[in-house]
Amino acid sequence: MSLFGSTSGFGTGGTSMFGSTTADNHNPMKDIEVTSPPDDSVSCLAFSPPTLPGNFLIAGSWANDVRCWEVQDNGQTIPKAQQMHTGPVLDGCWSDDGSKVFTASCDKTAKMWDLNSNQAIQIAQHDAPVKTIHWIKAPNYSCVMTGSWDKTLKFWDTRSPTPMMTLQLPERCYCADVVHPMAAVATAERGLIVYQLENQPSEFRRIESPLKHQHRCVAIFKDKVNKPTGFALGSIEGRVAIHYINPPNPAKDNFTFKCHRSNGTNTSAPQDIYAVNGIAFHPVHGTLATVGSDGRFSFWDKDARTKLKTSEQLDQPIAACCFNHNGNIFAYASSYDWSKGHEFYNPQKKNYIFLRNAAEELKPRNKK
Repeated sequence: MSLFGSTSGFGTGGTSMFGSTTADNHNPMKDIEVTSPPDDSVSCLAFSPPTLPGNFLIAGSWANDVRCWEVQDNGQTIPKAQQMHTGPVLDGCWSDDGSKVFTASCDKTAKMWDLNSNQAIQIAQHDAPVKTIHWIKAPNYSCVMTGSWDKTLKFWDTRSPTPMMTLQLPERCYCADVVHPMAAVATAERGLIVYQLENQPSEFRRIESPLKHQHRCVAIFKDKVNKPTGFALGSIEGRVAIHYINPPNPAKDNFTFKCHRSNGTNTSAPQDIYAVNGIAFHPVHGTLATVGSDGRFSFWDKDARTKLKTSEQLDQPIAACCFNHNGNIFAYASSYDWSKGHEFYNPQKKNYIFLRNAAEELKPRNKK
């Protein structure tokens, strides 16, 4: 048998050297693949809250759908149900009791999906695509917060077609996070606003952006007593800012770090710089994961300011990520994010959602 196969055909079959060495690296970390992933780019991932027994995962996609899977302890994933919008789904979240899923779409609406009856109804309306959606559970009220490219933040009680409150944003809403009693919203033109949610939502502070490039993702982190105390903000320029709301020493405590960049910083070769597409904090350890257009995920310890792990490179960008409620499962979605324009879009390429055991890799190093 010759090295190049029976015919010297380049890639005629598995026998050709060039046919076989183009290893399929859609899953270089050998993680669990979720069955029946969406048919177009994945925009968001969210695990069910701890109030629900077991683990359920939702994913929204540019195929206008939101899907729900049951994730069993052995790693098996069972598709449970799906709902449609009339435009791409950009964000999704769960109610605190796990009975409902809320979705935000380019069709300018948000919907509430009752998982028990498998019915979805419209609960919100904007004048432009709805980019973010979050459930707020306060002691004296519950509502859904939607952020839109129409430059408003709206709060809905889900039973009325009119919002409880509308707040003007300086620009289009690009990303947001909520950990009661705090919300963080990042907009176009590097706008950054923190809201307090006690009694009723109100603007708490406008913050000059610690980043020089377009905001892409934001995630709130908590202190040792489980209170929201700051946020991590990611930009399209391979950088994350860690920002505390009221730090003892702002100049020291707030910092930025580079990530999702190629070939090191100390070479003379030009560096490829990729967008940070998602940030998620581990619910137990307080460490964080970032995912990027470079097709890698990384785990970080913000307190020790160290990197815990970087994945091998996938063959396409990682568009979204999340942890389950106890931090044992890290989910990440491999999808084209259009960061390199239409000429790099390959409709033949499938989208994947992967599940990884995150219990050990996200432990801070010093706490053995």
